[in-house]
Amino acid sequence: MYSGTRWAAAIILMAMFAIGGCEREGPAEQAGEEVDEAVEETGEGVEELGEGAEEQTDGMQQ
Repeated sequence: MYSGTRWAAAIILMAMFAIGGCEREGPAEQAGEEVDEAVEETGEGVEELGEGAEEQTDGMQQ
């Protein structure tokens, strides 16, 4: 039974280390988040530009 307790403790410790390691952001993850933000901001800018162009053309047609 003592051997089973050791194995259980070892498995619990490995799980704790695995979970703890996933919570930290590395430089690649930070860079990826920055790229995501930049793409999102660019998309919003393009959308606003398209809306402005649509308003301009609507004003010309009337």
